[in-house]
Amino acid sequence: MTVAVSAPQLVFFYSPRSGQSRRADGYLAQVLQRRHNHETFTLVRVDVDQRADLAERFEITTTPTLLVIEDGTVQARLSDLRGCRAITEMLRPWLK
Repeated sequence: MTVAVSAPQLVFFYSPRSGQSRRADGYLAQVLQRRHNHETFTLVRVDVDQRADLAERFEITTTPTLLVIEDGTVQARLSDLRGCRAITEMLRPWLK
């Protein structure tokens, strides 16, 4: 019998009005594509303007913010998404 293991959630909190959020979304796409990790995570994008409840629940004070949630627990958090290197370092334990 095989037990299905769900992929960790990669939650990207952003604001559509933020230029930094748009840049960070591009960095995130580059990291996942470059390392062929499209299916390593379940990617969830959360617009903080539409889901203020989630932003409050996860104590999101700045956008963009990236979380890795595994087994119902926040395993990693990054609020300074200024380039691919920072995102890669944060995700290193999960990247192939």
